[in-house]
Amino acid sequence: MNQTRSRLSNIWNHFQTTLFPWLQEELGELTDKQKQLVEVLELVQIEAHLPYVGRVPGRPPESRSAIARAFIAKAVYNMPTTEVLRDQLESNIKLRRLCGWEKRNDVPSSATFSRAFAEFADSQLAQRVHAVMIEKHFGDQLIGHISRDSTAIVGREKPIKPEAKKENKPKKRGRPKKGEERIKEPTRLEKQSAGLSLSEMTADLPMVCNVGTKRNSKGYKTSWIGYKLHIDASDGGIPISCLLTSASLHDSQVAIPLAEMTNRRVTNCYDLMDAAYDSPLIKQHSESLGHIPLIDENPRSKERKAELAEEQKRRRKAGFKLAEDIRYNERGTVERVNGRLKDEFNARMVRVKGHAKVMAHLMFGVITLTANQLMKFLE
Repeated sequence: MNQTRSRLSNIWNHFQTTLFPWLQEELGELTDKQKQLVEVLELVQIEAHLPYVGRVPGRPPESRSAIARAFIAKAVYNMPTTEVLRDQLESNIKLRRLCGWEKRNDVPSSATFSRAFAEFADSQLAQRVHAVMIEKHFGDQLIGHISRDSTAIVGREKPIKPEAKKENKPKKRGRPKKGEERIKEPTRLEKQSAGLSLSEMTADLPMVCNVGTKRNSKGYKTSWIGYKLHIDASDGGIPISCLLTSASLHDSQVAIPLAEMTNRRVTNCYDLMDAAYDSPLIKQHSESLGHIPLIDENPRSKERKAELAEEQKRRRKAGFKLAEDIRYNERGTVERVNGRLKDEFNARMVRVKGHAKVMAHLMFGVITLTANQLMKFLE
């Protein structure tokens, strides 16, 4: 972490001694929010990830770099819609110039914004930018804990009804005959553990909009229409990897592909997961990566649940805590990441449809949150 802090300190010195004074001379006094936008834009450098567009026949396209910077501004300011973003760009000269447009008439139309966003979604621009940020600042660091969890993403589209299950022939009762082999269809976790590649694992995950259900903190069942965003977060509240799936998918089905994605980007010691990930296959995979899995036990019977509750009661009375329990408390990091992403960076206001566009919308918030958290290391 010392190397990351030193690298970020140099960037911060550049902001304070060169960039902010120059911008204030050009634009006037900047607000705290505008300074935050400048910090995010400079850390992200999203224009470096856009393809070069030279001379092409016909009318030249609008600047995609300025539009991409505008979508980052939308996440920084937590704006609900692109129309609100355009209104702010037309009325706020400082915001407009920070994004890359000089005059009010230079701001593109809503249709142009929509076409550009579709291009960003198809090319996975935000995902690529986030991967480069993590590799640049954490690729050579040792991370203590990776906390894994999912959060509900409410969509504004019609849920896809699940396909009707094929009626299988009734299984034969009793023991199989001598020489008879009854083939059991492997589960998704078994397939993932068998050695599928990361691309094959992600392709096998359902990614359509449907209905999800979970129990809230008070024990009541709640449902929503949309998706699930699965996040691996490091110490310090930095999102390392993200996957978006159907809302109905169980969290355990994404643990192995998400762990593989994170393992390619950073090196960590502990994997922290709640009881939804309590599976021997997930533990084995974590250990195969050289990690120590700390997973809350899922009591699958009332008797075991009562035993665990009684054991916790005795420990509290004796004032005794296991080292694993103290480390497991760090898992609250990913809960705070989910909360900030929804409350501050647009994850509650999804107005686009389709998996690719929803993921692009969320990832603009993720890269903004990542840049913001990186700068907090210097506070």
